[in-house]
This record gives sequence, C-alpha cells and structure tokens, in this order.
Amino acid sequence: WEAYTGAGSWQDLWNRGERSPHWSRFSGRTCDAVGDPRWSSLCLEDFPGPCDPEDLIDGIIFAANYLGSTQLLSDKTPSKNVRMMQAQEAVSRIKAPEGESQPMTEVDLFISTQRIKVLNADTQETMMDHPLRTISYIADIGNIVVLMARRRMPRSNSQDNVEASHPSQDGKRQYKMICHVFESEDAQLIAQSIGQAFSVAYQEFLRANGINPEDLSQKEYSDLLNTQDMYNDDLIHFSKSENCKDVYIEKQKGEILGVVIVESGWGSILPTVIIANMMHGGPAEKSGKLNIGDQIMSINGTSLVGLPLSTCQSIIKGLKNQARVKLNIVRCPPVTTVLIRRPDLRYQLGFSVQNGIICSLMRGGIAERGGVRVGHRIIEINGQSVVATPHEKIVHILSNAVGEIHMKTMPAAMYRLLTAQEQPVYI
Repeated sequence: WEAYTGAGSWQDLWNRGERSPHWSRFSGRTCDAVGDPRWSSLCLEDFPGPCDPEDLIDGIIFAANYLGSTQLLSDKTPSKNVRMMQAQEAVSRIKAPEGESQPMTEVDLFISTQRIKVLNADTQETMMDHPLRTISYIADIGNIVVLMARRRMPRSNSQDNVEASHPSQDGKRQYKMICHVFESEDAQLIAQSIGQAFSVAYQEFLRANGINPEDLSQKEYSDLLNTQDMYNDDLIHFSKSENCKDVYIEKQKGEILGVVIVESGWGSILPTVIIANMMHGGPAEKSGKLNIGDQIMSINGTSLVGLPLSTCQSIIKGLKNQARVKLNIVRCPPVTTVLIRRPDLRYQLGFSVQNGIICSLMRGGIAERGGVRVGHRIIEINGQSVVATPHEKIVHILSNAVGEIHMKTMPAAMYRLLTAQEQPVYI
C-alpha cells in the first residue's frame, strides 16, 4: 500500500498483510479482549500520523465532496511515476472543464483500521464501503483525494484469483483499477490518516498474535499465518453444488413471505442474511423448502451478499404483491462450529467478548481463521454449555484455553428468538 502526500513522491506505508480489528456496529461498547491484556494499551503506542491511534480504531470522519469514480487499466506493479499519472488521469476524467459546474455530493469519509466508508452527508446512507486491506493507493493533489483499489474477479479453476485482466501492447497483463475522486480542505490529512490506519492495524494485528513487531521480519510474520488453515471456510462450503439451491415459494398476492432474517455475522467471507425464524402456516414454512439457518444469497436474481440487514428486509417486504418468489440459498446449520488452534498462551486469540457475544475480531488472526464471527453468541466451549455462564468465567475459560479450542456459536439475534427473549417480527 502506498500513498502520495503531495510532497512530490510516493511513500511505501504498508504492504505486509491484512487485518480489520474493529466492527463499527459495536464501537463504544465495553468488551474484554480475550487473552490479550495489551489490547487497550495499543492505542498508547506512538504511531506516526495526525490522529490518535485509539480514534482510528473506533473510526474518524472527514467532511468531503464526492466528485465521481472512474476505472483505469494498470500493470500489477506500476512505477511511482505511473501511479501518480494514474491519479492525475482519474482527476482529469472526473473534474468538470474549467467554467462548467462540477457535479458533487457532500459526504462523510469514515476511516478506521477496519475499513473506509463513504456516507451521504444528508441521509447517512452508505455509498461505498471498502475494507481497508483492499485499498491499493491513496493520493492527495492539492485539495483533491484519489482513492484507488483493484477490482477483484471471482476465483476460477484456470486462474489463481486473478483480478480482471487484459493484455497490454507489450504483452503484460493489465488489471482494472477503480478510482474514487474526492475534494476536501483536509485532503493531505485524509491521505496521512489512511496511511496511519494501516500502520496501527498492522502493529495491533501482530501484538494480538503474541508477536513483538520490533522483533518480527516480514517472512516470519507470513510463516506464522501460513501455519493456520481456514476452518469452516464459507467459500468451500458455498462452492459445493449440493449446498446451493434455487427455491421457489408460492404465495398469495398481498401475503408476506413469513420469515425473520438476521445478519450472518462479520467474519463471514460472504456476508449475507440468515433465516432465523418462520411464521407457522406462512408460505415459507408451508413450502417445506426452507430451514432455519439457511443463508439467502439472492431473491428474484437480486444479490443480498454484503447488503445491510435493513436493505435485505426492504427487498423481502417488497415481495408482498408477488405470487411466486425465487430464492437462491445455501444450506447451513443454525449453529456455527468453530475450531481455533492455539499452540500456547503466547498466541493471543484476537477477539473480544461481552456477555457471551463476540463484539470484535482481529482479521487474519487465529480466531477468524477458526470461524469466529462478530455478533455471534457463544453456546459451547469445548463441549461445555456457556449459555448461563457469567461473563467473567467465559473470559477466563477462553483466556486459558490452549491446543484445539472447539466452540459452537449462532447469531445473537437468532439466539434471542429461539430462547423467546424477543418476539419475532415476520416479513
């Protein structure tokens, strides 16, 4: 990852891994970082940059004007001069000619160690949401900020996760780069803050895995992560044809589908919504084709992957006047099985918990690799039910667990419905 800060050259800021330590829905809550007494002290470290590191973990907001986006073709590793030329080309494409009115939208630019989000300043609706690790370059040119990210294509059998590619005149593979252009009086501060966010995220990730960043080489860091395989990998489960089905639900016009949906939980590789309850005698239940725990990938051809829960609910409510609904689902049990491999207590688990609910997660750490998801309620630890276990005891059990740590979890909202703590609202 590199940033151009207006000083005449590109600066290498961060290119040594990926993580996202914070889930913004839970910001402000008091959570215990399991097995890591240094979690809260990380913000006291001196990370160069304009922001307080603790603020970057929670997220900071800059006011800006969104001017537009464009797509460029680029070599995989362009030179520094080429990168600057790409940023300038993006600006020239988006900026209105002199004398003409510049279309723009007032936005709030949210920056954290997890992600960069662009929110409409008036409605606070999310216009863009990029995980921090997907950002390739950031440049500030005067009062203009250019945010660049490579566009990834689905993995195929013939390509090893190749981003969209086109041959150039010299035969080199070219990659699609999406460029977002903003205008702000704080352009340089924005670029510096994003660079600092990468630095804080990387240092925090290392410490969460029991590593002293000053003593760790890039190779040693990579070797550590390479020893941890992904468990409960969504992509593998979702790629098996027997788990994926198109389901058709017949109903009367004016009749609701009769389901309750909840979020699958951050940490899912393909975040979507889960069927948490079905109305007795409703179309969904009567069809016999849906189960609690099924993940809905699309409805009538509209993908729900990555959409906010409220948007997914609105889409389902909009089906009321239809007599036949097509759902693409993935069969999943309502309970998620987690397996964390922790060699010894030096390896921090890298997630925090409050009253049995997982409230933040270190991306790329051993917990995420084991299948831990934010927003899930822990049901069992190593075969022992913890649904009635006090918070302090849950933290103690996890903090001292080593070897293979087996857990069962489910979305906290689903747990509350199944245990009658909340009444279902069917849509």
